[in-house]
Amino acid sequence: MSNPIKSALRAGLFRLESGWDALVGRDANPMYCLGAMSWHFFWIVGASGLYLFIPYDTSAIRAWDSIEYISTEQWYWGGMIRGLHRYASDAMVLTMMLHLVREWLLDRYHGARWFAWFTGVPLIWMVFASGVTGYWLVWDELAQYLAIGTAEWLDFLGIFGQSIARNFLNPPALTDRFFTLLIFIHIAVPLFLLFAMWIHILRINRANTNPPRQLIIGSTLMLVALSLIHPALSHPPADLGKATSVLNPDWYFMALYPLYDTKGPAVAWSVAIGASVFLSLMPWMVFRRKRRAAATVSPPNCNGCGNCSSDCPFGAVVLRPRQDASGHSQIAVVQPDLCTSCGICVASCNRTNPFLRGEPHETGIDLPDFTFDLMIKRVSARTHGLVGNNRVLVIGCEHGAVLDHFKGPSVGVLPLHCTGMMPPSMIDYVLNKDLVDGVLVTACRPGECFYRLGPEWTELRMAGERVPKLRGAVSRDRVRLSWAASTESKRLATDLAEFRVALAELPKPEAPETTKRRVAE
Repeated sequence: MSNPIKSALRAGLFRLESGWDALVGRDANPMYCLGAMSWHFFWIVGASGLYLFIPYDTSAIRAWDSIEYISTEQWYWGGMIRGLHRYASDAMVLTMMLHLVREWLLDRYHGARWFAWFTGVPLIWMVFASGVTGYWLVWDELAQYLAIGTAEWLDFLGIFGQSIARNFLNPPALTDRFFTLLIFIHIAVPLFLLFAMWIHILRINRANTNPPRQLIIGSTLMLVALSLIHPALSHPPADLGKATSVLNPDWYFMALYPLYDTKGPAVAWSVAIGASVFLSLMPWMVFRRKRRAAATVSPPNCNGCGNCSSDCPFGAVVLRPRQDASGHSQIAVVQPDLCTSCGICVASCNRTNPFLRGEPHETGIDLPDFTFDLMIKRVSARTHGLVGNNRVLVIGCEHGAVLDHFKGPSVGVLPLHCTGMMPPSMIDYVLNKDLVDGVLVTACRPGECFYRLGPEWTELRMAGERVPKLRGAVSRDRVRLSWAASTESKRLATDLAEFRVALAELPKPEAPETTKRRVAE
């Protein structure tokens, strides 16, 4: 049973993304590449941090002065770089948290995807640790507040031999060695973070860590403008002899500190650790989606071409040396724990062709619960009895717009696990056999695909830019692509109506060939 609150939030997300599509275009929609945007901001933080490290003085007395100098005397460059460092850090937190919420709303966190979700939780701790230690380095009143508060947090755990907070109660106890250690930590944590980010995407095939160029340019210019208009400034220098009063905290990194001030360390630690444990266990909680059977390989029908391995969104299909006498050097092997049962690999196989002889139709790789032979039978069933001169078969994804609404005397529908599991030869087949007059292919919008690459691979295959390709002899006037979210049923209905009008105006195609079976390229 679907969660009505989550469904409403997901619908709101789709409408928000529709607005971004209208504003900047699908290719530049930042909501489709939040993870890649986080990587982009990480590189900005790293590059600007290296510049700030050069003039920084690791001295308790001169730390504040060194930062203040580049912020005021060199505001046009050093101050701008400091602003870039600050605001890119905030932007990384924002995109990271939006990415987390979006993946939850789209149900892309359980099953074979547990690894990316689970390894993403420690990234949150590392990002916040990097940000907080960075504020310490300024050694102003805000840094003093954070240092004392964080030390008291750690003292509550009782894992250190003596109180850390005592080091901040006596000014002579704070030596230059502390700042040397602090800057080492501030550099080391982001390096560990980078390694952890690599692990985070390890099981994602063709992981996108670079946002579109227009987003890179636009977001960078926005950060530069913000750094010049609203510079990142320091509080007065830290003074351990007096308590801090009025502060202007960075809420992206310091949201839990007021909770510590008002409720104490026990509550603050409970919230932080409890939220982390809850997030980590979410992929295995009882309300997760039931997992489908993984794809299986048929050795007699696999020639080791590697198309399925290349197209798999999660690297679940790999090629291994072949030991039989088939004459082929490799064979595809499915790793069940990584397989999401999307069926994209099925369409990639050069044996997935309805024109090939054989009953049932056997492929090199297939889904146990939705075989290619079953797909052919459902196509025949859904097109049988359609009438008129503008008969249409709508093929789409179960995660996109609901297709049952479009059934009619002249319209048949075929929902798939993912549109990417449909081989282009299927379109050739239904048109060649005169089962319909046109085929409307729909799917989730690119960027919203439950299986990541379904719409992208389908679009490239239809355009003849990726194997398996739609044959050039297939009339493109009789094939239409229409990507639609689950909230865009009306727009999809409009596209279908316009397509049927266009089909009715086309001349009747030649009688299909019956003397031979044509194999799609």
